[in-house]
Amino acid sequence: MTTIAIVGAGPGLGAAVARRFGREGFDVALVSRDQGRVDALAADLVEEGMTARGFAADVRDPEALTAALDAATATLGPIEVLQYSPVPQREFMRPVLETTPADLVGPIEFSLYGPVAAVQQAVPGMRALGRGTVLFVNGGTAVVPHPDRAGTSVAFAAESAYGHLLHDTLAGDGIHVAQLIIPGAIIPGHRRKDPAALADILWGLHQDRHGYRHFADDLDAA
Repeated sequence: MTTIAIVGAGPGLGAAVARRFGREGFDVALVSRDQGRVDALAADLVEEGMTARGFAADVRDPEALTAALDAATATLGPIEVLQYSPVPQREFMRPVLETTPADLVGPIEFSLYGPVAAVQQAVPGMRALGRGTVLFVNGGTAVVPHPDRAGTSVAFAAESAYGHLLHDTLAGDGIHVAQLIIPGAIIPGHRRKDPAALADILWGLHQDRHGYRHFADDLDAA
Protein backbone atom coordinates (compact mmCIF):
# COMPACT_ATOMS: atom_id res chain seq x y z
CA MET A 1 0.00 0.00 0.00
CA THR A 2 1.07 3.58 -0.51
CA THR A 3 1.45 6.34 2.06
CA ILE A 4 -0.04 9.70 2.91
CA ALA A 5 2.49 12.03 4.51
CA ILE A 6 0.92 14.78 6.62
CA VAL A 7 3.36 17.59 7.28
CA GLY A 8 2.24 19.57 10.30
CA ALA A 9 0.26 16.70 11.81
CA GLY A 10 -1.53 17.47 15.06
CA PRO A 11 -4.57 16.41 17.07
CA GLY A 12 -7.05 18.41 14.97
CA LEU A 13 -7.01 18.45 11.18
CA GLY A 14 -3.93 16.22 10.87
CA ALA A 15 -5.49 13.48 12.99
CA ALA A 16 -8.78 13.70 11.11
CA VAL A 17 -7.06 13.43 7.72
CA ALA A 18 -4.93 10.54 8.98
CA ARG A 19 -8.06 8.66 10.01
CA ARG A 20 -9.90 9.48 6.78
CA PHE A 21 -7.13 8.26 4.53
CA GLY A 22 -6.18 5.44 6.89
CA ARG A 23 -9.71 4.06 6.65
CA GLU A 24 -9.23 3.97 2.88
CA GLY A 25 -6.16 1.78 3.27
CA PHE A 26 -3.34 4.32 3.21
CA ASP A 27 -0.37 3.96 5.52
CA VAL A 28 0.10 7.21 7.43
CA ALA A 29 3.30 9.20 8.01
CA LEU A 30 2.86 11.97 10.58
CA VAL A 31 5.43 14.77 10.54
CA SER A 32 5.79 17.54 13.10
CA ARG A 33 8.45 19.13 15.29
CA ASP A 34 7.36 17.14 18.35
CA GLN A 35 8.33 13.46 18.12
CA GLY A 36 6.32 12.62 21.22
CA ARG A 37 3.14 14.15 19.80
CA VAL A 38 3.30 12.29 16.49
CA ASP A 39 4.28 9.06 18.22
CA ALA A 40 1.21 9.33 20.45
CA LEU A 41 -1.03 10.08 17.49
CA ALA A 42 0.48 7.18 15.53
CA ALA A 43 -0.13 4.87 18.49
CA ASP A 44 -3.81 5.87 18.54
CA LEU A 45 -4.12 5.10 14.83
CA VAL A 46 -2.42 1.74 15.23
CA GLU A 47 -4.89 0.87 18.00
CA GLU A 48 -7.65 1.64 15.50
CA GLY A 49 -6.18 -0.86 13.04
CA MET A 50 -4.20 1.49 10.80
CA THR A 51 -0.52 1.55 9.92
CA ALA A 52 1.10 4.79 11.09
CA ARG A 53 4.47 6.18 12.17
CA GLY A 54 5.63 9.53 13.47
CA PHE A 55 8.63 11.46 12.17
CA ALA A 56 10.10 14.63 13.68
CA ALA A 57 11.12 17.62 11.58
CA ASP A 58 10.89 21.40 11.71
CA VAL A 59 9.45 22.63 8.40
CA ARG A 60 11.81 25.60 8.60
CA ASP A 61 14.74 23.15 8.28
CA PRO A 62 14.59 21.81 4.70
CA GLU A 63 17.23 19.15 5.30
CA ALA A 64 15.40 17.81 8.36
CA LEU A 65 12.08 17.79 6.50
CA THR A 66 13.59 15.99 3.53
CA ALA A 67 15.18 13.43 5.85
CA ALA A 68 11.87 12.83 7.65
CA LEU A 69 10.01 12.22 4.40
CA ASP A 70 12.79 10.00 3.15
CA ALA A 71 12.55 7.96 6.37
CA ALA A 72 8.77 7.76 5.95
CA THR A 73 9.21 6.37 2.45
CA ALA A 74 11.79 3.84 3.61
CA THR A 75 9.64 2.76 6.56
CA LEU A 76 6.12 2.79 5.14
CA GLY A 77 6.45 2.82 1.36
CA PRO A 78 6.12 5.36 -1.45
CA ILE A 79 4.30 8.61 -0.73
CA GLU A 80 1.24 8.88 -2.97
CA VAL A 81 -0.36 11.79 -1.11
CA LEU A 82 1.52 14.71 0.45
CA GLN A 83 -0.40 17.16 2.63
CA TYR A 84 1.33 20.35 3.76
CA SER A 85 -0.69 21.93 6.57
CA PRO A 86 1.41 23.14 9.52
CA VAL A 87 -0.15 25.90 11.65
CA PRO A 88 1.69 29.23 11.31
CA GLN A 89 3.30 30.75 14.36
CA ARG A 90 1.68 33.77 15.98
CA GLU A 91 4.77 35.92 15.52
CA PHE A 92 4.28 35.72 11.75
CA MET A 93 1.13 37.83 12.10
CA ARG A 94 2.33 41.39 12.55
CA PRO A 95 0.86 44.62 11.13
CA VAL A 96 2.29 45.41 7.73
CA LEU A 97 3.96 48.69 8.74
CA GLU A 98 5.62 46.97 11.70
CA THR A 99 6.93 44.11 9.56
CA THR A 100 10.64 44.28 8.80
CA PRO A 101 12.62 42.19 6.33
CA ALA A 102 13.76 40.02 9.22
CA ASP A 103 10.13 39.42 10.22
CA LEU A 104 9.44 37.84 6.82
CA VAL A 105 12.22 35.26 7.04
CA GLY A 106 10.26 32.88 9.27
CA PRO A 107 7.01 33.00 7.29
CA ILE A 108 8.81 32.44 3.99
CA GLU A 109 10.82 29.54 5.41
CA PHE A 110 7.61 28.09 6.83
CA SER A 111 5.25 28.55 3.88
CA LEU A 112 7.54 28.45 0.86
CA TYR A 113 10.88 26.76 1.54
CA GLY A 114 9.14 24.01 3.54
CA PRO A 115 6.66 23.12 0.79
CA VAL A 116 9.39 23.22 -1.85
CA ALA A 117 11.56 20.83 0.17
CA ALA A 118 8.63 18.47 0.76
CA VAL A 119 7.55 18.46 -2.87
CA GLN A 120 11.08 17.96 -4.17
CA GLN A 121 11.39 14.86 -2.01
CA ALA A 122 7.93 13.39 -2.72
CA VAL A 123 7.33 14.04 -6.41
CA PRO A 124 9.97 11.65 -7.84
CA GLY A 125 8.27 8.79 -6.01
CA MET A 126 4.87 9.90 -7.30
CA ARG A 127 6.23 9.97 -10.83
CA ALA A 128 7.54 6.43 -10.35
CA LEU A 129 4.07 5.35 -9.17
CA GLY A 130 2.45 7.10 -12.10
CA ARG A 131 0.07 8.95 -9.77
CA GLY A 132 0.03 11.25 -6.77
CA THR A 133 -1.67 14.10 -4.97
CA VAL A 134 -0.23 17.19 -3.30
CA LEU A 135 -2.57 19.06 -0.94
CA PHE A 136 -1.83 22.53 0.40
CA VAL A 137 -3.99 23.82 3.26
CA ASN A 138 -4.02 27.57 3.89
CA GLY A 139 -5.97 30.23 5.74
CA GLY A 140 -8.02 32.98 4.15
CA THR A 141 -5.07 35.40 3.97
CA ALA A 142 -3.78 33.29 1.08
CA VAL A 143 -6.62 34.83 -0.94
CA VAL A 144 -7.41 38.12 0.83
CA PRO A 145 -4.29 39.60 2.48
CA HIS A 146 -4.85 41.13 5.92
CA PRO A 147 -2.92 44.24 6.99
CA ASP A 148 -2.54 42.91 10.55
CA ARG A 149 -1.20 39.54 9.38
CA ALA A 150 1.46 40.60 6.94
CA GLY A 151 3.79 37.62 7.33
CA THR A 152 1.21 34.96 6.58
CA SER A 153 -0.42 37.10 3.88
CA VAL A 154 2.85 37.42 1.99
CA ALA A 155 4.06 33.87 2.59
CA PHE A 156 0.70 32.19 1.84
CA ALA A 157 0.58 34.15 -1.43
CA ALA A 158 3.99 32.71 -2.35
CA GLU A 159 2.89 29.20 -1.37
CA SER A 160 -0.30 29.62 -3.41
CA ALA A 161 1.64 30.68 -6.49
CA TYR A 162 4.06 27.77 -6.09
CA GLY A 163 1.19 25.32 -5.76
CA HIS A 164 -0.57 26.70 -8.81
CA LEU A 165 2.61 26.32 -10.85
CA LEU A 166 2.86 22.71 -9.69
CA HIS A 167 -0.80 22.09 -10.56
CA ASP A 168 -0.18 23.14 -14.16
CA THR A 169 3.21 21.45 -14.47
CA LEU A 170 2.50 18.05 -12.90
CA ALA A 171 -0.94 17.32 -14.31
CA GLY A 172 0.58 15.53 -17.28
CA ASP A 173 2.39 13.16 -14.91
CA GLY A 174 -0.84 12.06 -13.22
CA ILE A 175 -0.07 14.16 -10.13
CA HIS A 176 -2.90 16.39 -8.92
CA VAL A 177 -2.06 19.50 -6.90
CA ALA A 178 -4.83 21.27 -4.99
CA GLN A 179 -5.18 23.98 -2.37
CA LEU A 180 -7.86 24.09 0.31
CA ILE A 181 -8.58 27.51 1.80
CA ILE A 182 -10.05 27.45 5.31
CA PRO A 183 -11.37 30.93 6.15
CA GLY A 184 -10.99 31.71 9.84
CA ALA A 185 -10.46 28.98 12.41
CA ILE A 186 -11.02 25.24 12.32
CA ILE A 187 -14.08 24.78 14.55
CA PRO A 188 -15.03 21.41 16.08
CA GLY A 189 -18.71 20.77 15.48
CA HIS A 190 -18.96 23.31 12.64
CA ARG A 191 -20.85 22.01 9.63
CA ARG A 192 -18.06 22.87 7.18
CA LYS A 193 -14.98 23.54 9.33
CA ASP A 194 -15.00 20.62 11.75
CA PRO A 195 -11.78 18.61 11.32
CA ALA A 196 -13.68 15.54 10.10
CA ALA A 197 -15.63 17.62 7.57
CA LEU A 198 -12.39 19.16 6.29
CA ALA A 199 -10.82 15.70 6.06
CA ASP A 200 -13.75 14.61 3.89
CA ILE A 201 -13.14 17.60 1.61
CA LEU A 202 -9.46 16.73 1.31
CA TRP A 203 -10.29 13.12 0.52
CA GLY A 204 -12.65 14.41 -2.16
CA LEU A 205 -9.91 16.58 -3.67
CA HIS A 206 -7.68 13.52 -3.88
CA GLN A 207 -10.44 11.51 -5.51
CA ASP A 208 -12.03 14.09 -7.84
CA ARG A 209 -8.76 15.56 -9.15
CA HIS A 210 -10.04 18.72 -10.76
CA GLY A 211 -9.23 22.38 -10.16
CA TYR A 212 -6.54 23.95 -8.03
CA ARG A 213 -8.14 26.23 -5.43
CA HIS A 214 -11.06 25.13 -3.28
CA PHE A 215 -12.81 26.72 -0.30
CA ALA A 216 -14.00 25.04 2.87
CA ASP A 217 -16.37 27.92 3.61
CA ASP A 218 -17.29 31.37 2.36
CA LEU A 219 -14.54 33.93 2.79
CA ASP A 220 -16.88 36.28 4.64
CA ALA A 221 -17.42 33.52 7.21
CA ALA A 222 -13.88 34.01 8.55
